[in-house]
Amino acid sequence: MTTSIQQFEFKLNGEFIGLNQLLKMVGVCDSGGAGKILVAEGVVSVDGHVELRKTCKIRAGSVVTLGDVRITVLA
Repeated sequence: MTTSIQQFEFKLNGEFIGLNQLLKMVGVCDSGGAGKILVAEGVVSVDGHVELRKTCKIRAGSVVTLGDVRITVLA
């Protein structure tokens, strides 16, 4: 059985986006609050490292992963 990875590309409209807002914008969760909960649970990684800061600034070039979801952030 193979697991398919959901790949998203997110184009920044500015210098950065908060991690919880990014999760909301790509549709991983319904709200920024739900995004904060996911981050607090330790299930979100940024560039290969678990990220626990809910509003961590995500910049162009970052790769955010959550389970089988991979988000590449573009400038």
